[in-house]
Amino acid sequence: MRLYIESLGCARNQVDSENMAGQLCQAGWSLTPDPADASVILVNTCSFVESAINESIDTILELARFKKEGRCQRLVVAGCLPERFRDAIADSLPEVDQFIGTGAFTRIVDAVTGELAGGACLLPDPDLIPIGRTAARERVLSHTAYLKIAEGCSRHCTYCIIPRLRGRQKSRPIDGILGEARQLIAAGVKELNLVAQDTTCYGQDLDEPVRFDILLARLAGMDPNVWIRFLYGHPESISDDVLKTVAAHRNLCPYFDLPVQHAAAGVLKRMGRNYDRRRLLDLFARIRSTVPGAAIRTTLIVGFPGETDADFQELMDFVERVRFDHLGVFTYSDAEDLPSHRLPGHVPEAVARSRHDALMARQMEISADNLASMIGTTMPVLVEASSEPYLYEGRSIVQAPEVDGLTYIRTQEGGPQIAIGEMATVKITDTLEYDLIGKVP
Repeated sequence: MRLYIESLGCARNQVDSENMAGQLCQAGWSLTPDPADASVILVNTCSFVESAINESIDTILELARFKKEGRCQRLVVAGCLPERFRDAIADSLPEVDQFIGTGAFTRIVDAVTGELAGGACLLPDPDLIPIGRTAARERVLSHTAYLKIAEGCSRHCTYCIIPRLRGRQKSRPIDGILGEARQLIAAGVKELNLVAQDTTCYGQDLDEPVRFDILLARLAGMDPNVWIRFLYGHPESISDDVLKTVAAHRNLCPYFDLPVQHAAAGVLKRMGRNYDRRRLLDLFARIRSTVPGAAIRTTLIVGFPGETDADFQELMDFVERVRFDHLGVFTYSDAEDLPSHRLPGHVPEAVARSRHDALMARQMEISADNLASMIGTTMPVLVEASSEPYLYEGRSIVQAPEVDGLTYIRTQEGGPQIAIGEMATVKITDTLEYDLIGKVP
């Protein structure tokens, strides 16, 4: 009864994997880090873009070999890949014993034990994804945790498959979120990262609506020494009340993850994004004037259908003006089941890649300049690893897990060691393109 879990994709998928692991451990299964030692292998997949689809398929095929070379008797694939491709996927991947969609996570124990009825695919309506907790999560890290506050998305971006895979926006009741946060903090978590498809839209779909800033304030008040960070916000749903709330609590990370995707009006309209460059500039100016030391992260898509050289230049100028602290750039990923597939003017892949590289090259310079301004400052850093004696890796309050740079900490030889999971006070002495370097004063 040993199980290996491979979780692919975003932080929201990681929460789903931890919830499924909790159900399975409660049912008597034990987790193993070695797929060769597992009697069942579970892959929680992503299918947001083509590269994620390919990674999911490659991972499934790689792990399938343990049915011959290891102890694996059953291979289960969950999540967005079967949800997107439905029953047709069973013929494409005969190595898999059971597929379950995003609305079937509560049936994971039956899927693993082979007790599901109805064939190789269980694909209930994704609007049925449970938004409460089903069992104690089996978390990957002890000091930091993702906390899912909502599921699904009710927007209609033309390039995005998420509403079809995850259903409409479904916010968790605030009491359930606060209860899980208390348990995580009691277990020693020092950082809670709030996640959803549209985090800043939290609570508007509840029978009795709850404002996102109210949730933030309630969470911040639990323990002043625990960082609260929100990821996956939206420029249309973040309010001035949220900015004021972040500014009023020192443990609410001054970190704003707001994917804008583009800045050219025509591209934004074709994307289904209901704002323009002027509104974005005004928003980022308000963030920086309201929240001292605010860090802004965004993601952009280049090569979207119809994007001209002039559109791309406008995007470059926008990035130059805003000077984002963290920036991710993606080339447009096309698929026949996306509304954007039917748009005219598809951009050649080579052109999209060239635009990606040019934007990232400029952002590297901007990031280096932004980080250089932090030399000489002192800040708290959450210590996460030790790569060698007296050298540690961690993250500052303006560095989110997995997506941003790191802070490297040097301590004096022979001096006191730093515990993993501890908040250390670090003086920044140097930088790399995306990383900070410091020492314990």
